[in-house]
Amino acid sequence: MSRLGTLGAKLYRGEVGYDFVGKRKLWYGVSILITITAIVGLAVRGLNMGIEFSGGAVFTTPKTSVSASDARHVAESASGGHTAVVQELGRGGLRIQISELGTKEALPVQEKLAKELDVQTSKIDTQLVGPSWGKEIAGKAWQGLAIFMVLVVIYLAIAFEWRMALAALIALIHDLTITVGVYALVGFEVTPGTVIGLLTILGYSLYDTVVVFDGLKEASKDITKQSRFTYSELANRSLNSTLVRSINTTVVALLPVGALLFIGGGALGAGMLNDISLALFVGLAAGAYSSIFIATPLVADLKERDPQMKALTKRVRAKRASVAAKADSDAEQAPEDVTPPSAEDGDAPTPAAAGAGQRRQPASRSRGRGRPSGKRR
Repeated sequence: MSRLGTLGAKLYRGEVGYDFVGKRKLWYGVSILITITAIVGLAVRGLNMGIEFSGGAVFTTPKTSVSASDARHVAESASGGHTAVVQELGRGGLRIQISELGTKEALPVQEKLAKELDVQTSKIDTQLVGPSWGKEIAGKAWQGLAIFMVLVVIYLAIAFEWRMALAALIALIHDLTITVGVYALVGFEVTPGTVIGLLTILGYSLYDTVVVFDGLKEASKDITKQSRFTYSELANRSLNSTLVRSINTTVVALLPVGALLFIGGGALGAGMLNDISLALFVGLAAGAYSSIFIATPLVADLKERDPQMKALTKRVRAKRASVAAKADSDAEQAPEDVTPPSAEDGDAPTPAAAGAGQRRQPASRSRGRGRPSGKRR
């Protein structure tokens, strides 16, 4: 068995473990700091909404020798100052996206682009997206997200309990906020692919959280009938038992997504892959983090406020104090185990040790019956 497999088996049996729940204040602080950074980035920079949401035009050109930066300056000048986003395509062409560009303005911009890029006007493919359609898409996205959240809370409240449903909802909002904040800080364009990526990572985060909650539900069954562990300790044991599984699942999921983001979108220049790959990469990492460091500690915090759990904690602490006091008392009453040194150690035996091993002969008898001196009297 590999070292990771051995570690996983020890974590599952409770032989080793890390106190995630006990250090929950540290994880809460880290999450609050990351969330505040994401919110500040979102408020300062805002989201770079694609034309699917803001409306505009997309011009796809054939192969050209003009660079992407030069094409961006040409497009912004031709459109009268509108912001242009240019992406290089694999076949040497360009995808020029200009937001808030109307139908009447699109044709003159197409002609100017053809002239400056030295291509035929008919070779430039033009697609127009109206702002009303973009608003409808944005409304549908928010509506789908709200329905998803409501269904998640209802399901978890029925399958587990309301505390777990609330903790899972907070973890999902945490993942969504971090992912959106990263999009604002990086400046990547928000497209329908981004929305699909967000919904995907929320489903993944929920799956990872439900796995931990299922183990916790099984471990905490009839918890008030024992006095060995508190609820927080059982929650931590359940979390450790699924830790290796969560890490393996996250790493395996991040590898192909990382290839899409860093190799496909970065090295190969397939910029359209960034729309969904960044959301998946950040969301998968945030989902794994929230399942381990946020959701389960939150459940333990909420559960420990229950009167039954408070009584259980008192019983567990009282029992442990009693066992410790008894162990100290037994240690004080135990006789000292003093082993006399042996002759093999090279030390002379003490009088007590010598007397215990043999009887001492009287001095007079010893002198009277000593060995003959060899002299005849």
